[in-house]
Amino acid sequence: MRELRIRTLAGIFALALVLSWAGARMWDALGTLPAVPVAAPIVLAVIATVLTATALSIRARLRAQRERRPGAKGVEPMMAARAVVLGQASALVAALAAGAYGGAGLYLLLGAMDVPARRDQAVYAGLSVLAGAAVVAAAVFLQRVCRIPEDDEEPPPPAAAAA
Repeated sequence: MRELRIRTLAGIFALALVLSWAGARMWDALGTLPAVPVAAPIVLAVIATVLTATALSIRARLRAQRERRPGAKGVEPMMAARAVVLGQASALVAALAAGAYGGAGLYLLLGAMDVPARRDQAVYAGLSVLAGAAVVAAAVFLQRVCRIPEDDEEPPPPAAAAA
C-alpha cells in the first residue's frame, strides 16, 4: 500500500479552494449562494477524533506487542490495513471538503462581511477548514503508526570478483 503524501492532499485542497471560490462568486452573482452547514465542522471533528483514537489504540497495542507484555493483544495486519485505508480515504475527502469550505469562506471574508448571516457562514467555513486539517493530521498520524518498520540491516555488498 502506498503512503499518502501531504503534497497530494495540499494540491487537492488548493484546487478545491480555487474552484469553490470561483463557484461562490458565480452563485452569488446569480443571487443564490449555498450555505455552509453548521454540522460540517462537527462531523469533520468527529472523524478526526475517531481516527486519532484508532491510531492511539493501535500504537498502544503495537508497543505492548513489541515489549512482549503478558496478555498483550496484537494487531492483525488486515485490521491495520483497513485502518490505514479508512485514514487515507478520510484525508482525501477532508482535503476536498476543507478546500471547498475554504473557498466559500474566503469569498465571504473578502466581500460579504456586512451581513450577519454571511458572517456566521464565514465562521462555519473557517471552522470546517480547521476540522478538515485535523482530519488530515489524524489520518497522517494513523498512517505513520501503521507503517511497517524498515529493516535496519543493509544488504551485504556484492562479492568482488576474484581475478
